[in-house]
Amino acid sequence: MSARTPNILWIVTTQWRASALGSAGDPNARTPHLDALAAASVNCTQAVTPHPFGPFARAAMLTGVPSPENGVRGYFDPLPPPARTVAHDLGDRGYATAFFGKWHLGRREVAAPLVGEAHARTVVPPEARGGFEFWEGFESGFLLNDPWLHGTRLPVPVKLPGYQSDVLAERAAQWMTDGTKREPGNWFCMVSLEAPHPPYDAPAAGVVPRDPAAIVLPANVPRGGEEEARARRELAGYYAHIEATDRAIGRLLAAVPPGAGSRGQGAGNEGRARDTIVVFTSVHGDMHGAHGLFRKGWPYEESVRVPLLVRMPGVAARKDAAAVSLVELRSWMEGWAEGGAAGGPGINRLTYARVSMPSVVALPHQCDRVWRGVRTKARKLVLNADGSPWLFFDLERDPLEMKNLAGDPASAEEMAQLKQWV
Repeated sequence: MSARTPNILWIVTTQWRASALGSAGDPNARTPHLDALAAASVNCTQAVTPHPFGPFARAAMLTGVPSPENGVRGYFDPLPPPARTVAHDLGDRGYATAFFGKWHLGRREVAAPLVGEAHARTVVPPEARGGFEFWEGFESGFLLNDPWLHGTRLPVPVKLPGYQSDVLAERAAQWMTDGTKREPGNWFCMVSLEAPHPPYDAPAAGVVPRDPAAIVLPANVPRGGEEEARARRELAGYYAHIEATDRAIGRLLAAVPPGAGSRGQGAGNEGRARDTIVVFTSVHGDMHGAHGLFRKGWPYEESVRVPLLVRMPGVAARKDAAAVSLVELRSWMEGWAEGGAAGGPGINRLTYARVSMPSVVALPHQCDRVWRGVRTKARKLVLNADGSPWLFFDLERDPLEMKNLAGDPASAEEMAQLKQWV
C-alpha cells in the first residue's frame, strides 16, 4: 500500500449476513456493486461481529473495546460521552471526520415505541456523537423510507424524502467531494445504513420483492412448517432491500474522490485528493429461520458472521480466511492513519475471534441467554454464562452447524484448549 496516509470510507450496514452476497455464492442476492468491490478487496471471509446485537456491536466497533467494558451493558445504554472512539483518534491525527446515518448509541426513551418517529426524532446532543467533527444522522426508529436526520447542519430533525440508503449515500457523497473540508489533511467518513434491517416488507426503492416460493433456502431451515413459510416471506423483502442498498452503495463508491494517480482530475478535489481505503461490513446478521430461529443475538453463523471487505490502494485483492472480529477495525484504522503500512488484514492477526452476548434483550425472537464464545476459521465454542459448554461446531465439516459436538467426549480436549481463549 502507498506510504501516503489514506482517506477512509467506512460503510456499515445492519442485519446483512456474510452469506448474503452474490460474490459469496448466494443465489438470491443481486449485489453487483458489492461483488465488484469484493473482487478488488481483501475479502475477510471469516469475519464476525463482536456482539450480534446493534448497540453492543456499534459501541465495540467504534471504541475497539468489547461490551460491556465500553459502558454499553444493556440494549438501552448510551455510549458514555467520555468514551474514546476511532473518530477521536483520527481527528487528533488531522483527519476531517464525518458520520452519516443510524447511531443507535444515544439515550432513548425506553417506553417509546421502537419503530416509528419517536426514536427516529430523538436528538443526539453534540457531546454524545462519538467525537465526529461532522455528524448527521438519527438515533433509530427503523424507518427505511423518508428518514429523519439532524446534526451539524440540521439543529432539529428534518424528514427527508426517499429511500434511507439513497438519502444517506447521497449526503455522504456530497461531504466527501466538498472542497471545504479541513486542508491539507485527509478525511474519515462513516456511513451507517439501517437496511436490510426489518421491517422487511417496507418499500425498497422500487425493487420488487422476490417470489417467496423461489427463495433458495439452506438446509438448516426446517421444512414444511411455519419456520419455512416465515423465512420465505421475510427473505423475499430482505433481498429486495439488499439489492436497493447495493445500488445506493454503488453510487456512493462512484463518488469517492480520485486517488493519488488521478490527482487534480476530480471536481472540487484539486490539490487534495488522496488514495482512499474502503471498508464494508455489517454490525450483525439475521437467522432467517436457520435452526428454526429468527433475528439476532444467537451465536450461530447466520447471526454472528458478517461481510468484511477492505479495498486498499496498492494491496492485491485476495480472500483472507483468518478469524477476525470487527472490534479490531479501530486499531486497523489507527494504523492506516499512521502512514498506511501498519494495521489491517493479515497484520498482527490472532488465530481466534471472541464473540458474546453481554445481556438478554427482552424483545421477541431474540436470544434467550447470556453467552460468550470463541471462533477460529475451523471451530466455534460457545459457553453459557456459568462457563458450561452450550455449542461446539466443526465449521470445516459442518458449516451449517447441524451437529452440536458440545456433549461429545471425543471433543473434550479440543474444547478445553479453545476455552482458554474465551
